[in-house]
Amino acid sequence: MTVLKRFFMHLSTGRFAARRAFPPAAIDHLQKIISAGESTHRAQLRLIIEPSLPWNELFSKSTPRGRAHTLFSLYRLWDTEENCGVLIYINLADKAVEIVADRGIARFVKPTEWTTVCNIMTSGFKQGAFETSAATGVVHVNALLSSTYPTVAGLETMNELPDRPIML
Repeated sequence: MTVLKRFFMHLSTGRFAARRAFPPAAIDHLQKIISAGESTHRAQLRLIIEPSLPWNELFSKSTPRGRAHTLFSLYRLWDTEENCGVLIYINLADKAVEIVADRGIARFVKPTEWTTVCNIMTSGFKQGAFETSAATGVVHVNALLSSTYPTVAGLETMNELPDRPIML
């Protein structure tokens, strides 16, 4: 994508487009999927949806991956008891998905598995199936986490981060 085309995509993708792609009912649905999944594993999952990059990020040629790392830090996903934060970041203007996992999770889940989930979601986004694709991605991430970082019998798992998706 050319710089100019990317600029116009970000310029034209605002909060209205984000709310059309993810209306309040979709956010509620995604929150329920995150909550249900977290009952099967010890990780802390956050979903952040951003319509477009902030201007300073866009002009500095920030990538969705770089932005995901910035948000991972900003929202303190690294600050969990077991270093088990996982961020699913969606950038609507770029139709990009990035997953960033803290070191407690990164030991158990291969980067190629995250890439597979990202590809599933982005291919659905290209067809306009935002809620369905995001829900499918969250379900896949929860399944990966359940098999690699499951709950421990007799040990209560604390919900350290809110389950509600964040719409920037």
